Order: sequence, then C-alpha cells, then structure tokens
Amino acid sequence: MHRRRARAAVLAALYQWDLVGQDLDAALAESLAAAGLSGEAAEFARRLAFTVRDHRAAIDRLIAQLAIGWRVERMAVVDRNILRMGVAELVYSGDVPVNVAINEAVELAKVYSNPEAARFVNGILGELARRRVREPVTAGDAGTSEGVESHGRPDP
Repeated sequence: MHRRRARAAVLAALYQWDLVGQDLDAALAESLAAAGLSGEAAEFARRLAFTVRDHRAAIDRLIAQLAIGWRVERMAVVDRNILRMGVAELVYSGDVPVNVAINEAVELAKVYSNPEAARFVNGILGELARRRVREPVTAGDAGTSEGVESHGRPDP
C-alpha cells in the first residue's frame, strides 16, 4: 500500500516536471510531504522518479516503438508519465515483479485518467512484458531497436 501511494506521489511530481518544467527534486519533495511518505516508501519514490528522469529519452524511445500510431509527446501528460513509470519499473528495476508493475500502472490510469487510458497503458506495458519474455530488453536496448521490434507509425 505504501508503494501505491509512492507511485501516486511520483506521478504528481512527474506531471509537474513534464507539464510546467518544475524541478523534479522540488516537485517530488512536495508530493512526498503531501502524501505523508517517508522511509522506505519515500526512497522507493525517489528511485522511481529519478530513474524516469535519468532515462527519459530511452524510455520515450521504447514507448514510441510500442505505441503504434502515437507519438509520445502527443499523449496526455498523465498517460505519458504513467507509461514512463511502468517502463522504468519493467526495464530498470529488479525488485518489482512484472505483473505488479503493470497492474499498478493500470490502477494509476484508472484513478488519474480514464478507462481507455487504463486499457492503453495495459496494452503497451503488456506488449513490453511479452517482448521481454521472447528477447529480454535491457536498459541499453531502450535506445536501439534491439530487443523491441520497430514499427512504422503514422503521425497523429
């Protein structure tokens, strides 16, 4: 339950960082304080937020490869950051089971976006999980087409 609240705090911070350019450290500190998180939950939130920040370009390339017909920058800010968090947990975190990472992202979409977004998030992260089973995606692969098939996408 603490990690769920931590993920919601990270989403709020990433939203502010992405939409208005607020410093992520400051946005996360505010979100953690507002959620009343400290200790292990706060540390989990920091790791997740800074993983997204530090690997955003690679994460966005991976999302773009998986989200056929969608450009990452055209996605709703909430949906884009939920996907970033999910990809960060699936690719860069070794302590979160695949099904938990996907389910938590879907739940965030249900609460903070809409049912269609929840299905979209589930589809993208589910495809990433399936591809990881066939050919593991590593952090280094996120910047190339290795490990994840590339698809031509129309520009919406």
